[in-house]
Amino acid sequence: MNRINEFNRRLAQKITSFVSTMWCAYIFAALALISLPAAIKSGDVVIIVAWVAQTFLQLVLLSIIMVGQQVASASVEKMIQETHEASIGEFELAKEARAIADQELKELKKIASEMHQVLRDIEGKK
Repeated sequence: MNRINEFNRRLAQKITSFVSTMWCAYIFAALALISLPAAIKSGDVVIIVAWVAQTFLQLVLLSIIMVGQQVASASVEKMIQETHEASIGEFELAKEARAIADQELKELKKIASEMHQVLRDIEGKK
């Protein structure tokens, strides 16, 4: 069963990769145009409208929409990547600031301890 699922997944992936290209849209347009003369020759407005809506638009727009989705997806992916990189940069800056603040806190504690010792020494001499 896993082999069948794997085969189906790969086949679907290959078909989707092909259908979501402008070359496929051109092929579909050419294929749809084959039946255009018969639709026009019929003289029936309903047949002509059906040809436009059901044959041409559905075939051609399928590929064009898929290409558009890929473009939009790539744009979103780029924005996510840029946001991720900026977040990582901000995180690194925050870590550096935290390390500096920790070091300053240690130094302040040392100074405070020394000041307390000096004050104790002064109190002890009185």
